[in-house]
Formats: sequence, C-alpha cells, structure tokens
Amino acid sequence: MNSGGIEYEEDGTRAYIISCAFVGRPHGHGEMEESVALARAINLDIVCVERVKIIKARSSTLLGSGKVSELGARFSRERITLAVVDADLSPIQQRNLERAWSVKVLDRTGLILEIFAARARSREGRLQVELARLTYQKTRLVRGWTHLERQRGGLGFVGGPGETQIEADRRLLQQRISRLSRQLENVRRTRREHRKKRNKKDLPLVSLVGYTNCGKSTLFNRLSASNVLARNMLFATLDPTVRGIEMDGVGRFLLSDTVGFIRNLPTDLVMSFRATLEEIVEADILLHVHDASQSDDERCRQGENVEEILRSLGIGEDWGERIVHVYNKMDAADEATRILLENQSRREGNACLISALTGEGFKNLSQLLRGRISRLSRGITLRLEPEEEACRAWLYRHGHIESQERDARGRVHLRVALSSAALGSLFKRFPSVVRRLEEN
Repeated sequence: MNSGGIEYEEDGTRAYIISCAFVGRPHGHGEMEESVALARAINLDIVCVERVKIIKARSSTLLGSGKVSELGARFSRERITLAVVDADLSPIQQRNLERAWSVKVLDRTGLILEIFAARARSREGRLQVELARLTYQKTRLVRGWTHLERQRGGLGFVGGPGETQIEADRRLLQQRISRLSRQLENVRRTRREHRKKRNKKDLPLVSLVGYTNCGKSTLFNRLSASNVLARNMLFATLDPTVRGIEMDGVGRFLLSDTVGFIRNLPTDLVMSFRATLEEIVEADILLHVHDASQSDDERCRQGENVEEILRSLGIGEDWGERIVHVYNKMDAADEATRILLENQSRREGNACLISALTGEGFKNLSQLLRGRISRLSRGITLRLEPEEEACRAWLYRHGHIESQERDARGRVHLRVALSSAALGSLFKRFPSVVRRLEEN
C-alpha cells in the first residue's frame, strides 16, 4: 500500500477514498477522518484513503493525467470497485474518471445523497432526499448511456428527427422533480399548520443545531426523555422531532432536533430540506452544539460551517440574541480543552460545557436556558380565587410559575412568567383575573 494511505478492513464494497487537498485552501487531518466517516456510514469496505495534493484542478478529470493513470493501475491491481472523490465533480469529470478507471465514481455530493437515501425514514424525509437526488442526477445523464445518439422519429410529416434518448430521460426526470416539488409543498403547508397549532400553546421553541455527529440527538434524548436514534455516526438523524418538555428552573418549552450540518453541504440538499430547516428559522433559541472532543482547529472549522449554513437560511442579524453555545462530550475532552472551554464559557456568558452522555454540566445549561427564556417572557403577579383553579392549570401549561402561596382564605398568589403571546391569550380567556391584576 501507498505510504500516504490509511488501511481499513471492513465488509462491503471495496472502496478507495481520495481526499483532495487543494493548494491555497486549508485542509486538515480532520477532513480525511470525515471522508472515512462518510464512507463508513454506508458500510463501505475502505481499502485505503489517500490525500492527493491538487495544484491546479483539471477541467476534464480534476486530477492530473499522471495521477489518474497511477490510480487506475492500482484500482485494477487491488480489485477496487468504487472510488470516492472527496470533492465536487462536474458531470464530465465524473464520466471521464469512470472511463479511465473502469470503476464507479462517487463525488462528495453523491456520497452524502447515498447516506441520506439510506437514513430517511419518514415520508417527508424520503421525498426530500429523492428530490435532491433527481436534481443531482439531471445533469449527469451522460453517464453510463450507450444509446445517446439514437433519436426517436417525428410523427407524420412534422417534428424533424425527434428527441434524443437523453432528452426524453431528462424530460421524465423533470416531470418527477415537478411532482415531488408539489408534494413537498403540501408537506410544507402541513408543517406550517402544525407550527401554528404549536404557537397557539404559546411555548418557546428551542432548536438544536450543530455539525453532524456532535451529539445533538443524545442531548435531545436526555432533555426530553425520548429515544430518538443516537449513534456515533454521521447523519444518524434526518427526520426532525419536536417534543414539549419541562425543565427545572426553566418551565415548559418545545425542543426540536434537526439534521446535522457538514462542510460543503450540497445546495440542492439544503433547498430540499428547507421545510425541515424552517424549524430552525422559527426558533426562539438556538442551542449550537459543538463537539468538545475535537481539536481546537477542527471545532472552530465545524462551528464556522454551521454558522455559514444558518446565514444561508436567513439567520444572522439576530444571531447573538438567539444563540447558546453548548460544548458537548466534555467526558471525552482532554483536560487542557476542558479548561480552555470552561474559561471561554465564563468569559462569553452564552456558553456552557456539558456531557449529554453523563449529564454533567446540565445545571449550567439550565441556568442559561432560564435566562434566555426569561427574556422572552414578562413576569406578572396574580391573585386567584379558590374557584379559579382552571386559570391556575392554564398558567402551569403556558407559563413558568416562579412562586406561589395560598392565604388563609384559600386564595392563591402567583408570580408567573408568560410570553407576549401567552399574556394576550390570558387577557382573552380570563378577563376577570386580568381586571384584578390591574386593580393590584
């Protein structure tokens, strides 16, 4: 094996990973590890991963002709059946490499789409992935076809030579894309209706965002006592999940878990998952989960990639108002990293260090959430008569009870924090209580 490669032995398709290091662009060891993790996510048998320096990208093959020949010989010798190029290839580059190497070639976008197709479970998720795959394939119909020059004749005396096979296939693809887009619009409409119903409950929405495999689903499960799939793999979660939860010192709020982000996330995929990602756009608070076990450089790079995608979704101007940085996996971080992140968290005031696996640091997370949610709320003092238990039950469901006492006459004196929307609902549903509030 080449000394520049890393050996792996697993069951599945025999794959060779080419990690492209473009001269003039940052490229760390973490990117090679990520390439391997992506391939392992669909159970490929990784024979070798090699870092290839690219000084000037070739429009025909991306790699230089000498490297293409060298790799072709090696693929033949070692019975490689799949080459994964960790870069975005044009349709022409992909076709030429497949012809030169006589193996199937997947670029970064194609590999991510394969993973998403394998992981999507809900109808919405499958629709979104299929739309992204068809959009991706539409420009790559030149691959694998041997009959592209054949044409269908026109009808009667008009129509000329007719349409080529590739034109017919592209037309059929476009019809499927249009149909899927309509179906997804119905999904978006349904999701908007669900969101309206949730908003009527006047509960703050907290969304988990972060780089894939940073531990969002493990955190979600611990906060909500749920059993959402949480594994040490990229893109373990594709389908969004929303739960109403209660946290000591915080009160009741909605928590949303969403798909993880990754560097160079395909644009078509971002657009296809727009309906899902609207949960993030609508969130009152964003918990940006970081992987504290990563190196400082890799953690910063992943954080920047997440922020870049959030900005592309229209989040940016009020970033500082909504964000809470959560450094997860503190149980796997070394001592120097823990000290660095703890000092940084104290200095910034909007961050905390936790372990979603062990529960360590959750007291600090609770304090941060209480502070952020209180900014969304207004505290009021109420006096409820004994016969007004329905109002007290409503306040428990829609607000955060900060204190309460019952006097000798059985009346309850409450200090409660309510969102603006909940306060408006209170005025409509219990006007007598509100009049008594004004009298006080």
